[in-house]
Amino acid sequence: MAAKKPIRKAAAKRQPAKKASRAKARRRPTQKKAATSEVERLFAFYRRMLLIRRFEEKAGQLYGMGLIGGFCHLYIGQEAVVVGALSAIEAPKDSFITAYRCHGHALESGIEPKTVMAELTGRRDGVCKGKGGSMHLFALEKGFYGGHGIVGATAPLGTGLAFAHKYRGDGGVVLAFFGEGAANQGQVYEAFNMASLWKLPIVYIIENNRYGMGTAVERASAITDMYKHGESVGIPGKRVDGMDVEAVQKEVKFAADVARAGKGPVLLEMRTYRYRGHSMSDPAKYRSREEVAKIREKRDPIDHLSKMLLKHGKVKEEDLKEIDREIKAIVSEAADFAQESPEPEPAELLTDIWIEA
Repeated sequence: MAAKKPIRKAAAKRQPAKKASRAKARRRPTQKKAATSEVERLFAFYRRMLLIRRFEEKAGQLYGMGLIGGFCHLYIGQEAVVVGALSAIEAPKDSFITAYRCHGHALESGIEPKTVMAELTGRRDGVCKGKGGSMHLFALEKGFYGGHGIVGATAPLGTGLAFAHKYRGDGGVVLAFFGEGAANQGQVYEAFNMASLWKLPIVYIIENNRYGMGTAVERASAITDMYKHGESVGIPGKRVDGMDVEAVQKEVKFAADVARAGKGPVLLEMRTYRYRGHSMSDPAKYRSREEVAKIREKRDPIDHLSKMLLKHGKVKEEDLKEIDREIKAIVSEAADFAQESPEPEPAELLTDIWIEA
């Protein structure tokens, strides 16, 4: 944990009196106006996290019905990571990129749920015209440079995006998400070295859900403290409670400020947990049902936030139930839209192959 002090010291010297501008930067154009109170801010977090969960539950149902083909990696349990992280940057001025567990990232970027669901079902009205599917969602106009199926690829690709921001001098910063299962890839360390050498504006976010594709992190990594993986090339790191959306937002905002100021990359390890298997085809027999139930009971990010809201006294149980009903209706509409959307024409296979100057 010795890397914490240099990060905070650098940030303190850089901008001692810009709290107002930082608060403004937290809100992205794709979201509703900034909350005017603490309760409203938490309520907005709750709504966005619940949307991702209900969407993923519905996606799991459609997969079971055979309406979603191929691989399907659900984000249930990890909602606090993407909601907290993306609320700390200002896309599309800033950029972000992730791996194949990307439905939540797409929704948080501001893509309509029905457009995401149509893509999952391979339909023409999907965000990528039905050609990307579950693992390859993109929205460049929103700063979202996609979900990627190659393990560890988001580290070098994100580093390239950070180089572009620095080259252009546009003040943008990149969030590059990948899992702990990818953290020992050679390309990841090569990207770390380059980003550190050139002081690129990037925050690497390891979503440590503990099991990779099915192997416990303790059996796969000699160093299980993932936030230390950048130390050899001078990248400071920190462990964050990835089940606490406020903690995620705070630390990502801090790290982004450091990277944006020209101090170089920062590495954040989000300790989180996925409730489902690696993909829909994974029975997850490498862990006990008791373990999953215990995490759900004691550390669920949405339940934790609902308790905080109820404790404030300004939000009632019925308010939370009403939000749940509203979101279930949105997700149900998205599922209907996806099933009614036509499949792409065969000629669509020949589009989006190259760009002419």
